[in-house]
Amino acid sequence: MYTLTKITDTIRVPPERFGEDLNEAIRDIVQKTFEGTIRRSHGLMVIVDNITPLGDGIVIHGDGGMYQKVEFEALTFNPILQEIVDGIVCEIVEFGAFCHIGPLDALLHMSQIMNDYVDVDTESGRIQGKETKRVLKVGDPLRARIVAVSLNELSARESKIGLTMRQPALGTHEWLTEPKDEKQEKKREERKEKRDDRRGRK
Repeated sequence: MYTLTKITDTIRVPPERFGEDLNEAIRDIVQKTFEGTIRRSHGLMVIVDNITPLGDGIVIHGDGGMYQKVEFEALTFNPILQEIVDGIVCEIVEFGAFCHIGPLDALLHMSQIMNDYVDVDTESGRIQGKETKRVLKVGDPLRARIVAVSLNELSARESKIGLTMRQPALGTHEWLTEPKDEKQEKKREERKEKRDDRRGRK
């Protein structure tokens, strides 16, 4: 989910930038400090703007830099559990597919793609259902639900987001326009659940 959030924080202006236009220096430092970073309370900060210094800066003895309190607006992307999102398949791997959802990537595990067993072909970049013959490939637009979120504040790339398409009204945009055969879909799901149960008892 994208939101526009107002944030107050303190930045350090190094002494070598004191000769510059202070507002320009503050703007540059705020953008470099916060854009592309993650905070658990807000999510990923995509863009920061409308930056306003609050009061006078403070110089601490022995430091040399100036500490300036600032207020700014941030366009943030915060994935929320159970949220339905649109994405694009960007990579097929042995255990599923990675998808771009906004500025972050999420994993669609092979067990969460469809109510069918699947064959994964990483060389051709496609996953195909054994019974349905449905295909998921790189570049496919899709709609999925977020089922797991773990944001890493130290590294956005290390964040983990899990998706599922094994629910009604989810799947690739092509699947969503297919004529529905609810009876066949229910039978496939029941067969898969029975096989999963038998495997679990072994």
